[in-house]
Amino acid sequence: MSSVLFDAPGRKAITRNRVLGVLTIVVILAFLAFVIYKFAESGQFNAKKWSLFSAPLVQQTLLKGLGATLSAFAVAAVGSLILGMVLAVGRLSERRWISLPVGWITELFRAIPLLILMAIMFYGLPSVGVQGMTPYIAVVTSLILYNGSVLAEVFRAGIRAIPKGQSEAAYALGLRKTSVMTIILLPQAVRTMLPVIIAQLVVTLKDTSIGFIITYQELLYQISFYGGQTQYQTPYIPAAIIGGSMYVGCCLILAGLAKYAESRLRRSPKVSTRATPAVPGAGTLDSNGTV
Repeated sequence: MSSVLFDAPGRKAITRNRVLGVLTIVVILAFLAFVIYKFAESGQFNAKKWSLFSAPLVQQTLLKGLGATLSAFAVAAVGSLILGMVLAVGRLSERRWISLPVGWITELFRAIPLLILMAIMFYGLPSVGVQGMTPYIAVVTSLILYNGSVLAEVFRAGIRAIPKGQSEAAYALGLRKTSVMTIILLPQAVRTMLPVIIAQLVVTLKDTSIGFIITYQELLYQISFYGGQTQYQTPYIPAAIIGGSMYVGCCLILAGLAKYAESRLRRSPKVSTRATPAVPGAGTLDSNGTV
């Protein structure tokens, strides 16, 4: 049996694939066992190292750091999506006095590393007289500028991928360019590029951890603080395991919500089985030919 794209594997190929799959699982399990053994050998599972994280105050502080991470992510995610749409529309403008500056802005903020951008926001702007730049504002602003510029190219690619005939048909119906962009092109671009958009939002969530460099007290800041406690034998590994598990959990929840949203967007609308009369007072014919 064969498919359009490839031949179906035979018995030997199926057996070979199963053997390779088992070997892969064995290698992964062996690597995990080696890592756990080295941790146990170096005393990373000692009760004293983990006792720090059983204290209620420490747990509350970690949850507070997680809340700070999610707070920065929520604002940055919304701001990045809005900025990305605005930059994408501006870059697609037919007026060069709009598209050229927007293109320069997009490429500029895409090219600056996020850590440098945060440092400029927090340390550089106050030195030139800009006041009120807190770590939270610096982190959120940097995330919006960087990820918004990246998402602008994602939206632009999605809009370019839509068949040109759809916009031409909309213009033929008398719609303005703003209506064509907001009603027809952007919704389809978001639906098409949703996996890439969600992947970039996951990156945004993880990039909030860079904020600890400028003393933003998010989750990684708290992990680093408690991992360096010498009276508990500097539990860096336990702190990393706990903090990493919290990051992974947040990313998995975000990915699950993204899959749910994608399935909802890709679900075709239900079509009514009973035709709507085109003329007022008209009915539908039954199987006997009567109205």
